[in-house]
Amino acid sequence: MSKRRDFLKTAGALGSAGLLAGCLGGGDGGDGDNGSGGGSTNDTTDGEGSPSGNGSGESTSDSGEKFRDGTLNFIMSPSEPQEQMMAQYAPVKSYLNEALSVPTELTYGNNYSAVMSALDSGTADVAEMGPFAAALGVKAEKVNIVLQRKGYGSYTYVSTIVTSADSDVSSLSDLKGKTIAFADRLSASGALFPLYMLKQAGLSIGELPQSDGGADFTAQFAGGHDKALAAVNTGQADAAGVGEFITLNDNREQKEGIEYVKKYEGIPRAPIAVSPLLPEEQQSSVTQALLDSPESMYLGEDGEADTDDDLWFSDVREADAETYQPVIDVAKQLGIDIGFLEG
Repeated sequence: MSKRRDFLKTAGALGSAGLLAGCLGGGDGGDGDNGSGGGSTNDTTDGEGSPSGNGSGESTSDSGEKFRDGTLNFIMSPSEPQEQMMAQYAPVKSYLNEALSVPTELTYGNNYSAVMSALDSGTADVAEMGPFAAALGVKAEKVNIVLQRKGYGSYTYVSTIVTSADSDVSSLSDLKGKTIAFADRLSASGALFPLYMLKQAGLSIGELPQSDGGADFTAQFAGGHDKALAAVNTGQADAAGVGEFITLNDNREQKEGIEYVKKYEGIPRAPIAVSPLLPEEQQSSVTQALLDSPESMYLGEDGEADTDDDLWFSDVREADAETYQPVIDVAKQLGIDIGFLEG
């Protein structure tokens, strides 16, 4: 695999897992349940709710490989606004079109649960996911992890709890009785690890993230890292649990107007996963294609390095569920039932 850029300029959630048609498409912005448009909802069900295409739900592409509707469906998790992610992943779509000789469609998931549901149902073939959602998905046999992404020179990243620069919050204990915004119930850096930090600081997290209530603070699930951070900036929340990436500007420096209360380092960076319903040879072909991808795939819609639409990651390597065991270990320490999506 060729060396790629280690540093890029760009910085760069629960509901039950339901039908894709009810979970995907335009949201109102942020964190991956983005919103501003640009993406197709890519509804692949007919009027009766069954997969379109032939009787098996699959058809044969020009290359002889089978994909649902003869199309490789790539779904994105809501980590950044929809319009931004559509621009970032445009070269991924183009590259996979050519590498696999099959049309590729991009879809934006309204939340992490929707992405998992799409892979589980086979409506999506491949997805970029958050670590916690993917790890839970593996445990529930809903997804197969195949790759791990590298960004900013590392295969690990950072979760933060932040507050406004003029806040009187200086430690996690100060958040008792306050309102905390989180990115998404299934976000590792935007819920799981912030909750872990809060519990380690002596605060009760109640039944979070499965259900609200019983915590020493009021939790808001904003539906995206950017929206959780915005809740702090607008005074709707006293603090936010988010990935460090959303707190940094284009120069990888701390954004003005916020202060870090606590950080957790060393979280395994987000995976790419495939549907368990995808035949093994197709899982392998998608995985190998992404391993062999050229640097241009990471440069965004404008095709130029170090611009705002670059992908946040610069390389991938093979991975599996074991890579994300540290995430599951923290979930177990919090008493989180890893099958809570089933309810």
